[in-house]
Amino acid sequence: MQPPSRRDFVSLTVTDSGGYTNGKQRRQSCWRKWKQLSRLQRSLILFVLALLLIGGIATYPRLSAHSGGSEGKQPFVVDMKNQARLALPEPPSEVSVTHLLTTSNSVYFHMLSFFDHSWRGAVIEAECSVLDLYFLINISLSPAESRLEAVREAFRHAWKGYKDFAWGHDELKPVSKSHSEWFGLGLTLIDALDTMWILGLKEEFQEAREWVDKELSFNKNVDVNLFESTIRILGGLLSTYHLTGDVLFLEKAKDIGSRLMPAFSTPSKIPYSDVNIGKGTAHPPRWTSDSTVAEVTSIQLEFRELSRLTGDPKYQAAVMEVMRQVHKLEGKQDGLVPMFINTNSGQFTHLGIYTLGARADSYYEYLLKQWIQGGKKETELLEDYLQAVEGVKKNLLKKSSPLGLTFVGELSHGHFSPKMDHLVCFLPGTLALGAHHGLDAEHMELAKQLMETCYQMYAQMETGLAPEIAHFNMQTGSAQDVDVKLADRHNLLRPETVESLFYLYRFTKDKKYQNWGWEILQSFNKYTRVETGGYTSINNVRDPKNPSPRDKMESFFLGETLKYFYLLFSDDPNLVSLDKYVFNTEAHALPIWPQAE
Repeated sequence: MQPPSRRDFVSLTVTDSGGYTNGKQRRQSCWRKWKQLSRLQRSLILFVLALLLIGGIATYPRLSAHSGGSEGKQPFVVDMKNQARLALPEPPSEVSVTHLLTTSNSVYFHMLSFFDHSWRGAVIEAECSVLDLYFLINISLSPAESRLEAVREAFRHAWKGYKDFAWGHDELKPVSKSHSEWFGLGLTLIDALDTMWILGLKEEFQEAREWVDKELSFNKNVDVNLFESTIRILGGLLSTYHLTGDVLFLEKAKDIGSRLMPAFSTPSKIPYSDVNIGKGTAHPPRWTSDSTVAEVTSIQLEFRELSRLTGDPKYQAAVMEVMRQVHKLEGKQDGLVPMFINTNSGQFTHLGIYTLGARADSYYEYLLKQWIQGGKKETELLEDYLQAVEGVKKNLLKKSSPLGLTFVGELSHGHFSPKMDHLVCFLPGTLALGAHHGLDAEHMELAKQLMETCYQMYAQMETGLAPEIAHFNMQTGSAQDVDVKLADRHNLLRPETVESLFYLYRFTKDKKYQNWGWEILQSFNKYTRVETGGYTSINNVRDPKNPSPRDKMESFFLGETLKYFYLLFSDDPNLVSLDKYVFNTEAHALPIWPQAE
């Protein structure tokens, strides 16, 4: 499923300024606009102006005779290969480039990206006196830079929706132009802090920082989920502190970290799922005394780092006690763990059901990442991880028909199910990360096979977007590998496939992984982008005519999905180096500890 070829352009339109008056104010305005441009935009504009200087005398008469003025003319580009003039199609209404190019009496520099026959970009106006001529110049950007710019544009669009309709609230509802609350702590804003820093969106970052400084308070009578608060809020604050060096974020991290500690006050030391961060109390869900295994074993990276930064060992001691207990528990099958654990007894419950999907997934991810974080010294963590990988191979790995895709199913009391959550697509990246850090090269080969499968979960859908859950056909003669039940056809803007594409590209440099990611980004733009700002999850990935928006933009779309897109399209291995940082399960970067520690 290869996309048609795309091109990126910078267009420069110069028209008569009419009643021009020379003055200091106009010169200052022009200089101010110039300083707002990125280094890439300035370089391209200078290149354009150099071309104009060299060819202007010869070109101007011909253009003037041809155009007779700019009003009413349709913008076009020149295809040098085929010697053809191509008209630009009408851009989206929120940009309205055609009208700006043909009717304004100013100079406009416009960065354009081509997404499925629509032009998108940001217009920068410079109020300067200019010659009476009309240019539209085609300059191709490098694929890498144009894709990075596309991610930045997508983030700005999502941020616009959040800022306009959900500022300071947890999540945006982009279709209804409203918001929803989960914890009432500005979840999307905190989750997106380090993404903005990595993408170089300094203006957006500064306005978010100001909100954190002046508005964010954890002194609230509210129940929060221990796992979600740890990975999104604590992880996000710690990551932003390390990337920026700004102690504001460390102080906020200390505050929320200490308020989450009552969760560990249980008979078994296996933490409760919910904490009231204002009252300092914790409790299990109303319907059970169980916690999910993934939740209690996927908070370790963050609390360990908090202990290292504060010098207080209580945080690390609490989470490592959980790991010690899980390490020795009975009820595993070849290193695979059940989905639930009881906070009173400290024992696994609902035995016999094994999955790498919801409620168990990040347990396996954090085994490896804790080992890496701690300098590869904690052998129990590595042993549990390696045993689990062998358990996956033995019990959960199968081939589909007709393409023979390798997939990870589920086991229920000895019965195999070809059901694979999209969440499982974290596994290719985790396997590749382990191989990069010296584990068996076979892990990388399995990672590549599973990466192909996760890509096909997108490519075989009519919208090009993966469902939440897929079932794989194993019968010979099947027409399609991936089947999706009606209840599983939704897409929540999840990051796992893009995350693994990032790891695979970073370690192999195989461009196909970038190309697969580019296809997926275009599908997000086509089927989930909301015109007034934001992106929405959808109900039906199999119906391109009516994907049925769910009116919710999860915080992880900004915190994870767009961040991993940007890292995937970057060719800079030092942009969050995987030899210096390890990502938590919400894509927040935490440092690998120095060997001396």
